[in-house]
Amino acid sequence: MEGEYFIPADTEHIAREKNKAKELRRSQWWKRKRSSGQCHYCAESFPPRELTMDHVVPLSRGGLTAKSNVVPCCKDCNSQKQHLLPLEWTDYIERLRQQGAP
Repeated sequence: MEGEYFIPADTEHIAREKNKAKELRRSQWWKRKRSSGQCHYCAESFPPRELTMDHVVPLSRGGLTAKSNVVPCCKDCNSQKQHLLPLEWTDYIERLRQQGAP
């Protein structure tokens, strides 16, 4: 993640999309989506209530709160992914594997 820079989305966009995310988390669609109990990124199993909502394209990178842009994931993966785009996340995980991380 070193040396990677981006211009974050404006605060109004982020606030608006976070409100949409709050509503989406209450929906039956989201409850069904996380009911599998599987993290989208590491594929580990968790109690569904422990899964968080991750924006595949992060809000800070201009992503939207839409069913096509949110996935259930564990807290560890969500914390590690931060503001990374899918390709950047894949590269990050690959670098970790090459360095011998589990």
